[in-house]
Formats: sequence, C-alpha cells, structure tokens
Amino acid sequence: MTRLWQLSLAATLWTLSSGVAGARLEVKGSKFALDGRETFLVGMSYYGALGAPEKFIEQDLDDLKRLGFNWVRVWATWAAADNDVSAVAPDGKPREPYLAKLKWLVEQADKRGMVVDVTLSRGNGVASKEPRLASLDAHLRAVETLATALKPCRNVYFDVGNERNIKDRRHVPFDDVKALRDRIKQLDPDRLVTASHAGELTRDDVEQYLAKCQLDFLSPHRPRNARSPQQTAEKTRECLAWAKDLGRVAPVHHQEPFRRDFGAWQPKAADFLADARGACEGGAAGWCLHNGSAKDDGKGPRRSFDLREKRLFDQLDAEERQVAERLVKHVAQERDKEAR
Repeated sequence: MTRLWQLSLAATLWTLSSGVAGARLEVKGSKFALDGRETFLVGMSYYGALGAPEKFIEQDLDDLKRLGFNWVRVWATWAAADNDVSAVAPDGKPREPYLAKLKWLVEQADKRGMVVDVTLSRGNGVASKEPRLASLDAHLRAVETLATALKPCRNVYFDVGNERNIKDRRHVPFDDVKALRDRIKQLDPDRLVTASHAGELTRDDVEQYLAKCQLDFLSPHRPRNARSPQQTAEKTRECLAWAKDLGRVAPVHHQEPFRRDFGAWQPKAADFLADARGACEGGAAGWCLHNGSAKDDGKGPRRSFDLREKRLFDQLDAEERQVAERLVKHVAQERDKEAR
C-alpha cells in the first residue's frame, strides 16, 4: 500500500464516517453532501426505532457511528408485531408520544453527524390491518405534520411513499407524489424529498420521478435474488444516464436492497459487500444494510422491525455483523479506486 493511497483512503474514510453536530444534507449533482462535503451515505434500516427504549437507540447510534455509518431509515408510519409506533395518525395528525420520540431521535442522530430518512407508507395490510393515510388529504396532513415538526433539523430527508408503485394500499399515484413533494417544499424549500420504487426502474419511471414529480433523487428497491449484486453497477449507470438525458443530474440512492430472512435466498456477507461495491462502481450516492423479520411464523430475530425488547445490534446475525464491521472500509476502498 503506497503512502499516497493510504492518505487517500484515510480521507475517504473520514468523509464517510465523520460528522459534527448540526449536519446538513444536500444534493450536489449526482451525489449527496454533508456540511458541503461530498459524502456517500452508508446506512442501516432502523424501521421500528420509535418503539425502542431511548437507551437502545443511543447504544445503536453509538455503534453505527463507531463503525462509520452515517444514516438510518426510520418509519413515521410503522406497526409490527401488534405494536403501532407511528409518529402520525391514520389521518395524518400528530401522534404522541411518537412524534416527540422522532424529533428526539433525529436530534440524537444529528449530534453524531448522521442523517435520518423519515419514511411514510399507506401500508399493505400486513404490518397493520388499519388503513393509514388512505386519502391524499390525510397524506398531505402527514407531510405537513412532519415537515413542520422537523423543520429545524437539516439532517433529514423524506420518503413520501414507500414502494409507491406497488398496486396495493402502498400505491401513491404520481400526481399524489407531486402534490406531497410540493406541500413539503412550500413549508421547507430546502428539504430533500424522494419516493421509493419497488423493482427495476424504467426510463419512463425516471422521467416521472424527476421531471413530473421533481423529486430530489431516485430511491430504487432492486430485486431480491442471487443475481442482484452483479447487476447493481449496470442498473445504477442506466438510471444516471436516463436522468442525464432528461437534463436532470440526480443521485441514485439504494435505500432498501435485499436482506436476510426474506425468502428462499439467504444472502451472505459477500453478497451484501458485492452489492455495495456495485453501487459504488455504478456511481450511486448511497447504500443501506437492510434487515428485518423473517417472513414465516415470526420466530427468530425481528431486527429493526421490533426494537422493544432487544436493540438492533443484539439482533443482527453473524453474516450481518460481518457486513456491519467491514462495510464502511469496503466502500471507502471502492470509492478510492474510482477516484484514482
């Protein structure tokens, strides 16, 4: 290892992992920036965080910071294992004590220089049987509630519709996405807004998200199969090229890739690292170590889906812990290769 390469890697690691209180997230071209410095977002799913004891959250955030992670994904409409920890009610109004808990969590992340993805969903009837944000009016009220409550916090972005293209309760038409984006921008013009997409993006999808809806970046949830890690670089380049053709340079953020215990395929640490490597090689702006409950009878760790009894790092399995320990250095090395 040459001295120059060592210095370059050290600088990249610092950019990935360091942060100061009052972190400000922005978009710069096809990349994210924290406090003006180009930063690849290395994240962790933390969906049910609003149900976790404060002590668990502090410990998890400390571990994430120690390992170099710089963002977490938290849902403002989350109910799992018969426990609703949503920060907004089904009609979009504030729901306490969870809205206050969300603000506290965002502040804790901010102290560690970390970004928080605040996600909304209309639900699919699995995690909760109760309809939520079922009308556009309710959904608009929800983004108003969150945009107002979190306006002082510059380390937040909003996903206004998780996997909004799926035609069940989750479905949020493009016209609604645009209306939700516009309402947030009216209240907070600099707030970054996205809407996540299940499956591969098409050229038309990219045009709808960036040109019609005017979102700040793309958030694809790519397919969860053994071929996926080898395809991520190409699919990322494809989306960036389509965006450029539209005259919109925008980040591609791999916000929710595959995970353990989802289906028949059980990805290993090498698969996660290969996928993160593909994201870097393709020019993506961020990648997430996704995790959650098994889709069977609920036995085994629930991970980020239910954090009431055990914190996240006490529920990750051996493969996930290996990824968590290696991920940031792995990403830094890949980004360094691209820079040379």
